[in-house]
Amino acid sequence: MNEFVLEQQNEAAAQHNSPKEVIRRLVWKICIATLILMAIGSATRVMNAGLACPDWPLCYGELVPAKQMNLQVFLEWFHRLDAALIGFSAIALASLSWWHRRVLPNWLPWAATFALFLIVFQGVLGGLTVTELLRFDIVTAHLGTALLFFTTLLVIGTALSPYQGTGTVGKLPWVALVAAILVYLQSLLGALVGSRWALHQCLAGDQLCGVMYSHIFGLIPPTLATLAIVLMSWRTPALHPTLRRLANIAGSLLILQLLLGVATFRLHLQVEPLTVTHQAVGATLLGTLVVFTVLALRDRTVHNPSC
Repeated sequence: MNEFVLEQQNEAAAQHNSPKEVIRRLVWKICIATLILMAIGSATRVMNAGLACPDWPLCYGELVPAKQMNLQVFLEWFHRLDAALIGFSAIALASLSWWHRRVLPNWLPWAATFALFLIVFQGVLGGLTVTELLRFDIVTAHLGTALLFFTTLLVIGTALSPYQGTGTVGKLPWVALVAAILVYLQSLLGALVGSRWALHQCLAGDQLCGVMYSHIFGLIPPTLATLAIVLMSWRTPALHPTLRRLANIAGSLLILQLLLGVATFRLHLQVEPLTVTHQAVGATLLGTLVVFTVLALRDRTVHNPSC
């Protein structure tokens, strides 16, 4: 009996330390760090700290600008520090994936390489935001690339996670995919509004109102798509509990995001934590929809091999 228990413990330890499991844990850690990075980036923007460090990649020519340190400098400096840590982690992810490629899914090294490319491109955009003095198109592309990197990691991590579907998803994978794309596009519109300060300019002098209203009315398609997921999940019998839970989370995040959006608009972006939370919740909603989509596709593929 003791030998049997010991053998099971050894097998569990071997699985825990397997290359696939090590990479999966690394991916989820990078996901969390990326979500934090985007929140810090949002705080940097709303606190007007984007140019707090006038040079790049150093800050005032130093790794740690102790003499110039204040809240704005700290936000920009910490934003760069977190980005650097994520960059090194992405290098480690790609290296491990290629080194252990024989015991990993064939797609994993290429997906990890794509993620590495995105974070390198993101670093270039980060430098350009400083050298080009926060040009709105570069700032928007900066967030868009960060969200794409974030979703790529979520796809990798979700695909590597253990999951056994029930085969009852129906059309949910495709609805979820559409919803995720619509939320991503809406996030880009939000980034454009923020980078051009469209709300302030519209309220102050009727300028860039078209940009602001495109974001306001642009929330309708992703809202309807996300609500469709929630309703379809409720009406789908024997749906996997994880998918049902994710659908409920997506619905809750959607309601919270709408409330935050209204509050942010009413308060004219004057409450910085509210604006930062608005963007963070939007990224979390996008991530939830991406995870739902990947699991639903896995569910459909397992039970429909021809798909």
